Amino acid sequence: MPALTEPQTWTMIGAVIALMFGMLTIVSTLFIRILRAEISGLRGEVIGRFDAVDWKFESVNSRFDSVNSRFDSVNSQFDSVNSRFDSVNSRFDSVNSRFDAIDSRIDGLDRDVRALVKHTFGLDRG
Repeated sequence: MPALTEPQTWTMIGAVIALMFGMLTIVSTLFIRILRAEISGLRGEVIGRFDAVDWKFESVNSRFDSVNSRFDSVNSQFDSVNSRFDSVNSRFDSVNSRFDAIDSRIDGLDRDVRALVKHTFGLDRG
């Protein structure tokens, strides 16, 4: 076995160390390139999925907008029905006032009839 003092031995040690550093450099460079390629591919896939999700949200928003417009039309129909009920209520109020007037007239007639009956049959002379 040759001694470590020989120049060829140190040359071989230097060459092996240089090869090791070269291999380490090549492997790390290739690893970084592969990692960048995978990350960019993943980025593209994620962006594509986010675009799909955005499109789905936009379609759901358009559906909600159509449902909101339907509710608005139903609300306007209810408003027209409410206005009709208000007019019917005002008519009932006028009919109620007429009934009150008739009721007071009937009360007056009832009082007059009682007075006539008392006078006719002599109930008031006692």
